Amino acid sequence: MGLDVQVIRNRPGERHAARGCRSVVTIGNFDGIHLGHQALIRRGRELVTDSESLAVVTFEPLPQVLFQPQAAPPRLSTVYQKLQQFQAHDVDLVWLLRFDLAFSQLTAREFATQVLAMGLAATHVVIGADFRFGHRREGDAELLCRLGTELGFDVDIVPAVYLGQDRISSSVIRAALAAGELAGAAAMLGRPFRMEGHVVPGRRLGRQLGYPTANLHIRARPSAVGGVFAVFARACGRRGLGQGDKSWMPAVSSIGLRPTIGGTEPLLEVHIFDFDGDLYGQRLEVEFVAKLRDEAHFASMEELVAQMRRDEIQARTILARSEQPA
Repeated sequence: MGLDVQVIRNRPGERHAARGCRSVVTIGNFDGIHLGHQALIRRGRELVTDSESLAVVTFEPLPQVLFQPQAAPPRLSTVYQKLQQFQAHDVDLVWLLRFDLAFSQLTAREFATQVLAMGLAATHVVIGADFRFGHRREGDAELLCRLGTELGFDVDIVPAVYLGQDRISSSVIRAALAAGELAGAAAMLGRPFRMEGHVVPGRRLGRQLGYPTANLHIRARPSAVGGVFAVFARACGRRGLGQGDKSWMPAVSSIGLRPTIGGTEPLLEVHIFDFDGDLYGQRLEVEFVAKLRDEAHFASMEELVAQMRRDEIQARTILARSEQPA
């Protein structure tokens, strides 16, 4: 899917109201664009008039990367995936604010003034009840309401979204993915979990073992998932997977360090069933259906291959009764 959503990256303080008009704005990290995030975007869309646009303010990298780089959480979505989801949910403009030390020093008032009032000419700002902003997270929903009165915008506070008794959040989804609970994570995301990246050359060991793989470096480290999975995969380049461009194909994937062969860098490997083509350089999307097992060390290559055969049989069985992605 091509990207038609307007993206800006200018610094706070510059005026950039979308398409020369005023804006309804929602703000957040939006990692994963889960059902809670979608509720914010949906409320923003409800408020937009014919003379306004719907704008999202989001941060790259996530704030935790700056303040706690060694403890930063796994990403649920790449920047490209976030932009795809914003477009799918009818967002007009996305302001990707670089979260660096200078930006983190902005006071709550400076953020509201430079980003919301000056930058996007906001008429409404849509936030969650636990929204915090400004230096040392000094600002909250109550303060934003007061600043809005002063600066000329209204504030809409959207209640948290729950799935059963659980409040939906990116951290809860990360925990579900780490535990291999893909169905639960999909329910909170509103869609199955996916990863994507460009296929890079590997050591061709899989081909020697009878299981050629497409290899993708994991850009968002650490990975939100790990182990061996039944998946669907599709290439999004000029060359399809043999059944028409952008067709989904059943596959088995492994995410981890590959301890049996002494791997040291995390890698996403995808073995597409009954396919033997060239995917180098293409962008591959992988949709996770079920976790088969954790990554393991095998005493010999023979043991590894035997397990790979069992993984293939199990994955084929699961995927044969699974609905193919849209």
